[in-house]
This record gives sequence, C-alpha cells and structure tokens, in this order.
Amino acid sequence: MTDPSTQLIAADAKAAEIAAQTLLRGGLVAFPTETVYGLGADATNPQAIARLYQAKGRPAFNPLIAHVADLAAAQAIARFDAQSLKLAQAFWPGPLTLVLPKAEGCPVADLATAGLDTVAVRVPAHPVAHAILQALGRPVAAPSANLSGHVSPTTAAHVASDLDGRIDLIVDGGPVRVGVESTIVACLKAPTMLRPGGVPRSEIERVLGIALAEAVEDIDSDTPQPLAPGMLASHYAPRTKVRLNASQLADGEALLAFGPSVISGSEHATAVLNLSPRGDLVEAAANLFGHLRALDGRGAHAIAVMPIPDEGLGEAINDRLRRAAAPQE
Repeated sequence: MTDPSTQLIAADAKAAEIAAQTLLRGGLVAFPTETVYGLGADATNPQAIARLYQAKGRPAFNPLIAHVADLAAAQAIARFDAQSLKLAQAFWPGPLTLVLPKAEGCPVADLATAGLDTVAVRVPAHPVAHAILQALGRPVAAPSANLSGHVSPTTAAHVASDLDGRIDLIVDGGPVRVGVESTIVACLKAPTMLRPGGVPRSEIERVLGIALAEAVEDIDSDTPQPLAPGMLASHYAPRTKVRLNASQLADGEALLAFGPSVISGSEHATAVLNLSPRGDLVEAAANLFGHLRALDGRGAHAIAVMPIPDEGLGEAINDRLRRAAAPQE
C-alpha cells in the first residue's frame, strides 16, 4: 500500500519517534545517511519489504542492507568471527557493510536477504539515521530513496520528486554529504571485497593484517543473484525441482499456489502452500522465499507453481521463480 500524500517532516527532536512509529506500522520512511537518503522499511516485516520493492520499482528481489544502531544490534542478526569483529570495531559507525552468516533466529525477513543464509549489515554514521534506528530497536532495510535507475538522492526534495505518493514519510535532515556508497566486505571464509566504497581497501587490509580476496562472479547464470549489493553470486534455489505455470498436479508433487482457485489434483499434493489466497502480489512477494523453503523440506518429487501475473511485483516474483526452476549443477 502506498500513501497518496507523503508526509514531510523536519529532522527535529520528535522526528525519530514519528519515523519509528511509521516503520512499526509497516510504513516506508526516507531519511538521510552519511552519503545519500535511504528508503527504510522494517527489515523484520516481509510485507513492508515487499512494499519497498514496489515503491522503488526494483526489477528483482536483490539482497538489501540491514541498518542497525550499534554493534550489539548487529550481533543479534549476524554471526561475527574475530576478523569481522575487528572491522566492525574499527569502522562502525561508518560506510562499511559486512556480509555475514545469519545469527540463530535472525529476525530479518527472507525477502530482505533474497532467501540467502547471509545478511548484509551496517551501522550508519548519521545522527538522524542513528536516532531513528535507536528509537525503532529493529533493523531497517534501506536502499537509496529513489526510483530504480534514477540518480541517488542527496536532499529531501530529490526524494519527493521520485517517491511522493509512493511512501509514507520523508524526514528532512538537509543536504547530505555526497559520497560513495558503503564498502561491502564478505566475512564468510576469507574476507572478500564485494564492492569498493567509502572505506578504502588499504584501511581494511591494515586492520585485518591480510589482503582482501577478490569476489568471483557467478558464470553459471546470465542474470545471477547478488550475494549483496554490488556483487554477483549464486542465488537461492530449492533442492527440489521447480515446475512453473502448472495447470494440474502430478503425483508426488508439492503445490505453490496463488489466488483463490487451486488447480486440480491439489488434494493429492505432498503439501500445499498459497502465496496469497486473495491474489495479492505484495502478500505473495512477502511469502515467496519462506514458502519455497517450507515446500523444499517436504520430500516432494517437484514443486509445481501456479501461474503468477507478470505485472508489478509479479515480474520480480516470476524472475525469482525462473531462477529457482533453472537446472542446478
């Protein structure tokens, strides 16, 4: 759902609480970071994340960075080792994003991590962003506050020109320092540079005492799924074969349904989950990765997927389903 009249407020003493309450209700809030304005959604709310993609017009469900107030909040959603902890202590708050294994019980929605077992996390160094994150007490997914493909916004007016009527609230903190995006480093095996940015490579390597490894693109796919913004890597796919645009169900298949009418043979399905019984694409997007994971564990020969309209968020849903159905090596 988008707000027909986006509210604009100054970044005064009350702004953080107003923004936090809007985010808690599942709303979308634009706010300044140290580089550009970000468009925030409660990272634990999959329907809010779906609305964020819808508002930006993002062409695909790529991983989003989870912004948190401090290191303790980051440790609630991600697992740190000695190297990643060194980097967090050296560069946070600041323009460094770490891609880490999810913590046990990580509350960040599957849609925000694109179904992966990793999470990208950052502590921003802007007083307005920090105040909002502290007031909310939850991670916030926040890509740049512009329509996909447009220039990143550095003022509240830039945000309004792209997103007025599509989001709930803009917190005007004045012009932000124009800078490069955050550096992204994966700490999964050897620390790896995924995207150069605001923290120089030399500074990261000085803290670690070793050279960063280089990211390798996934050459198995023409449109691979990024592990994080700025990197191409293998995308999430279920182990069970996925069959698209199913009009009837075969023996031994599970069903991923959509809409109020379910295809014939569903009564014999290994399992049935419906992305949205009422045919709502925002609800379907919110359920996509969770439902795929659940059906993948049911021991079916295949997951049959009913047709999804290829419009709005349906385009991104179908993109992810096509990836899931691609032959696996």
